[in-house]
Amino acid sequence: MNNLIANAQAPQPDATDVRSAGLLNLLMRIEESIEAETAGLRSDPRFDIKASNVRKSRHLHELSRAFKNIADGDLADDHRDAMLRLREKLDANEAVIRAHLSAVSEVAAMLQNELQGAQTDGTYSVREFGVK
Repeated sequence: MNNLIANAQAPQPDATDVRSAGLLNLLMRIEESIEAETAGLRSDPRFDIKASNVRKSRHLHELSRAFKNIADGDLADDHRDAMLRLREKLDANEAVIRAHLSAVSEVAAMLQNELQGAQTDGTYSVREFGVK
């Protein structure tokens, strides 16, 4: 009986507090995911960027749903701090992705040049077939 009375008197978190905590948790999960992608792109040549893009899409969907239920006044300083940290992580991630894409473009250009060079090295020229 004492537990029942104690539980009845305990303050219940309101819906705003629950949404607020959920948003903070989501922001931290997204930050961890972005950090993992950035580290993976920097260190693992076989990093699965496709799977990482799926995770980021899912996070973006969750974030857009979370913000539909959050009013501007519901955001506390820890939310703003988390969003600023996330923005910094996204900036670093963007720089790594740009470098990765640049490297891929350079390799593709080198391969294209080599293929074009192989096609024009005279191996398959008209002279080789006795046609003048």
